[in-house]
Amino acid sequence: MPTPKVKSDRAVSEDARERKDPYEVLGVLRNATDQEIKSAYRRMALKYHPDKNANDPKAADMFTEVTFSYTILSDPEKRRQFDTAGFNAVDSENQDLELDLSSLGAVNTMFAALFSKLGVPIKTTVSATILEEALNGVVTIHSLPLGQPVCRKVDKQCAHFYSVTITEEDAQAGFICRVHSNDKSKFKLLYFDQEENGGLSLALQEESSKAGKVTSAGMYFFGFPVYKLDQTASSVAAGKDPDAAFFKKLDGFQPCEITELKAGTHFFAVYGDNFFKSVSYNIEVLCASSFAQEKESLRAVEAQILTKRAELSKFEVEYKEVLAQFTEMTSRYAQEMKTIDALLKQRNEIHSSYTTAPPLKRSSSKSKTKTASKDAPKEAKEGSPLREKRPARERSKKKWFNIPLKVEKRNKC
Repeated sequence: MPTPKVKSDRAVSEDARERKDPYEVLGVLRNATDQEIKSAYRRMALKYHPDKNANDPKAADMFTEVTFSYTILSDPEKRRQFDTAGFNAVDSENQDLELDLSSLGAVNTMFAALFSKLGVPIKTTVSATILEEALNGVVTIHSLPLGQPVCRKVDKQCAHFYSVTITEEDAQAGFICRVHSNDKSKFKLLYFDQEENGGLSLALQEESSKAGKVTSAGMYFFGFPVYKLDQTASSVAAGKDPDAAFFKKLDGFQPCEITELKAGTHFFAVYGDNFFKSVSYNIEVLCASSFAQEKESLRAVEAQILTKRAELSKFEVEYKEVLAQFTEMTSRYAQEMKTIDALLKQRNEIHSSYTTAPPLKRSSSKSKTKTASKDAPKEAKEGSPLREKRPARERSKKKWFNIPLKVEKRNKC
């Protein structure tokens, strides 16, 4: 029906006009870096979070707007689409919102856990209460020495904070912070910047991922750009178009916001991201001086991946052109094959019309018997030899082993 379609298009365009520019919502420039966009989002999300503005509908609307703007600008492909053609180019149906599990009720948490168990990706965010307490400097911080692993258990939607002090030599060599959970629990590894008032503001976060029989997350500070791969966009595209997913596979290969840490004290946290149970984990900070060869190998491999990403973009254009030609040729091939088969069939039908004898008409069995009985006397009259009748006595003679026996008449005494 054309009328509903026109209405739907108008509704989409009106909704797009009602949306505010995501750059203006977050208060960043159009050439802002990923780190600037992420910092602006966290600052505004904390300001307008529903937990802090329970009875303020304007704050709730602003929080939704901030989250929607961040989902566009944090995704390289969606950001490119918006910069090119505005909101109409962005698929608003696939905008995933991050859930704060601490603000959900028991029923909603159960539904979220069920969908996650079924394979539906559920994005979660750090509790606004945790971020506010860290910003106000009222969290407990534990010291974490280099090279000494710590094993602890954190409750769901709670966090353990750690401070790590590094020297100038450690900063130049780089260091690694890694966390793993043996029971495959979900968690987040967080890194905080220290504000002038002594509070902590969230700067980086890494989601845990399955690695064999454990879940793990890590942050690496080597003094040169280190990249991370976000496969969320490619996994969503894979469900729609496998070819498009291949070409988008490296779109999530983005540099980490912080590549080098200065000498001094730095702050990390482990956030429990399970739906219902606590998280058992091991955290360890290592100096990267003993991984010199691995660092150089990592830098070389990631440089090759960046080169391949640029080549993949050019290859996509060539692939689509060749695929269009192949599709056209395949369609023509099927059509030509169908036409040839139809012509051959028509030719065979015409050819068989004069080369094949028509079938004989057969009469019924009754007519056959009547005809045979009528023709028999005629054949007899025309001279066909008939079997002569033999005497009954000769016919009654029996043969023994096919030897004819003669019966002689005896004279009476």
